[in-house]
Amino acid sequence: MQKDIVIAPVTRIEGHAKITIHLDNEGHVEDARLHLTQFRGFEKFCEGRPFYELPFIMQRICGICPVSHATASSKACDAILSVKIPETGLLLRRIANLAQVIQSHALSFFYLSSPDLLFGMDADPAKRSLFDVAAANRQLALDGIYLRKFGQQVIAHMASTGKRVHPGWIVPGGVATPLSSDAHKEIREMLPEAMAAIRRTLDWFKRSMENFRDEIRTFSNYPTYFVGIVGKDGALEYTDGLMRIVNSSGKVVADGIDPVEYQDYIGEMAEDWSYMKFPYYKASPPPDNAFRVGPLARLNIVDKVDMPLAAQEWTEFRSLERGVVLSSFHYHYARLIEILYCVEKMGALLDEPYVLGRRIRAKAEPNCSEGVGVAEAPRGMLVHHYKIDDDGLVTKANLIIATGFNNGAMNRGVLQVAKQFIRGAEIPEGALNRIEAVIRAFDPCLSCASHALGQMPMRVQLVGPDGSVVSEVGRGS
Repeated sequence: MQKDIVIAPVTRIEGHAKITIHLDNEGHVEDARLHLTQFRGFEKFCEGRPFYELPFIMQRICGICPVSHATASSKACDAILSVKIPETGLLLRRIANLAQVIQSHALSFFYLSSPDLLFGMDADPAKRSLFDVAAANRQLALDGIYLRKFGQQVIAHMASTGKRVHPGWIVPGGVATPLSSDAHKEIREMLPEAMAAIRRTLDWFKRSMENFRDEIRTFSNYPTYFVGIVGKDGALEYTDGLMRIVNSSGKVVADGIDPVEYQDYIGEMAEDWSYMKFPYYKASPPPDNAFRVGPLARLNIVDKVDMPLAAQEWTEFRSLERGVVLSSFHYHYARLIEILYCVEKMGALLDEPYVLGRRIRAKAEPNCSEGVGVAEAPRGMLVHHYKIDDDGLVTKANLIIATGFNNGAMNRGVLQVAKQFIRGAEIPEGALNRIEAVIRAFDPCLSCASHALGQMPMRVQLVGPDGSVVSEVGRGS
């Protein structure tokens, strides 16, 4: 008798999802699926809006990475205006996006995943929170809180609105206001503590990796394509670059891709069991054409990291495997290296002589009926594609979100972990946590952040063909 295991909701992620695991008659895992259970509809309700409103609308896709969405959206609008962004405006966009990466990565690593990494995957679920991390390793918790605070404060200092979330400061043509000398000074003064916090965390995490051999071996550890943007000379970049696709052997299969050409390389498909799309590499046949994006992908596709401390860590990271690093458990490691890079790079950009310049925005009327903007969010590459009519009203919008790029890989990862750790109707707590943890490694952002302080309910059911519940385990209430 075939049975299904349903995990709903998946905990310690951004948004809501469920996982269904199908067992065969012998109790072996046959298939597994990650379901996005929410429908947002941003692409549809932007139709008819003036195009210049889109950066303000699109940043509300997410409460965790609004700056990145505003950046990709504004770049699409830049293309519609056919303008060149002033040097200072581009520089300030880059600094703000670095801050976005820092605060989001800190949320993922410290708040959502550090309980598993500190206590182990089999720990008591009642003690998997940042509060328990603080009790067991006070410095680790304080460093996580500071890094998230640091990233948010930088965003607030840069935006004239003073908002840390949905600042509304990145606009078509550049940014709304210049960086003040006072804000510049305050950000500079915060950098040393941020640098000390991330270096302590990296040292601790690298010592801990030996405890996770099974997870490194089974957490979405298989060949995929990796895609993202790279800067000049193939350097790590988040805001201004061209697209690159690398295969599982580390070979560059497509490079220097102008964002307007993204549809020549990236296809999109849908399944009736999820509201999330499945992007894929058009040049490769299924099922081996899935992408991965985000910190693991970025460190796999670049030729160099142009900051000395981060470059040293990147070299050590790439030595984990020959070619590219395939295990998705190493998303955690890559996230920490990116925080280090962003702190280091932010200091370098703040030293640029034109950072306090007043020429920050290019203004024009629409000169094209279509624009594509691509930028790196903390979780990976974003694509914003807009078409407008003669009145500047949006007629069509297409978005490929970072978590969508990872969708195929996450589904395969759930199946890989389930096959390794589930045996029949007995479902150990550690197995449930590992199935969730492989998703958390990707740090999916399934909606605007929606969390509750305290217990998060979860029920796992084995359901027979007649719909009866064969067995049930629960967490929370």
